[in-house]
Amino acid sequence: MHYRVELATAARRQLRDLPPTVQDRVLAALGRLVDDPRSQAAKLRGSRHGLWRSRVGRDYRLVYEVDDRLEVVTVVWIGNRRDAYR
Repeated sequence: MHYRVELATAARRQLRDLPPTVQDRVLAALGRLVDDPRSQAAKLRGSRHGLWRSRVGRDYRLVYEVDDRLEVVTVVWIGNRRDAYR
């Protein structure tokens, strides 16, 4: 099963504003979500929407939703981990 990865408007903007080296790592992480979006992720505690988070390097995170029925991963937030859980 392969998932389609979509970026929310805010996530697209956040990706664009990252340094180029970090952008490359984020794009590689997004590519890994296609095969198994839960393999290297953790479910966000207290999330009513079933959000997941995935590490990108030491300092960056992806926050996303997984819809198994439609086989879609929607990335809702990309950024530094210090800002991720506010």
